[in-house]
Amino acid sequence: MDEANDGSNQSQTKMSMSSKTPLSDIAQAFEELSELLGSQSQSKGKGKGKDQTLRLDTFCEACSLVSVLFSCLGLAFKFAELEYVAKVHDLVEASKRFASLEKVLDLDVANARVKTPGSHSRNLRRVRQGLDLIRALFEEFVSSDCYSLKDAASTAYAQVCAPYHTWAVRTAVSAGMYTLPTRDELLLKLNETDVTAERKMRRYIKAARPVIAYIDQLYISRNITLDW
Repeated sequence: MDEANDGSNQSQTKMSMSSKTPLSDIAQAFEELSELLGSQSQSKGKGKGKDQTLRLDTFCEACSLVSVLFSCLGLAFKFAELEYVAKVHDLVEASKRFASLEKVLDLDVANARVKTPGSHSRNLRRVRQGLDLIRALFEEFVSSDCYSLKDAASTAYAQVCAPYHTWAVRTAVSAGMYTLPTRDELLLKLNETDVTAERKMRRYIKAARPVIAYIDQLYISRNITLDW
């Protein structure tokens, strides 16, 4: 009877490990975006394709999946969650009128509203920042088994967001870091183990980099600086 129970428990564990989780969905979505950009780059290199482009609705679908990560981080990243979710929602609405990220930027450039609060281009910039924050957090998270989530999150925030935030926001975020869940608590919320989480986080890190670089290039190619 005990052997039967052990077999059943092992089977359930394997099923749990193989089932889809928020991290696996996020990793897969950004791998698909990265592969799309990669295939377009290869085609252009062979003289058979146009410049890289991403459909806005497809991009928004992938970005929407990331929202759950901010919610799992609690009060410390509540500011990021609220801003990120609002900005993604704006881009979702924009995708009903604009086919691609390029179209959004081109309209705002023509109307001189790229950096205007509430513009789609400004919101895209903030969503990109959110994606990069998660990328930096994951890189710190997987850098060492003993690395605390507080240290990982503090380092990621300092790298990606702090340079653009006011003193008041930075102070509030710093205080909120003490409310972060522990490493084990985060893994439990994500239905992951150290092993499965690291594998999926590394997948996201690798896939997100070319997507983030592509977004940056959209601004740079239009003579828009990234220091905002």
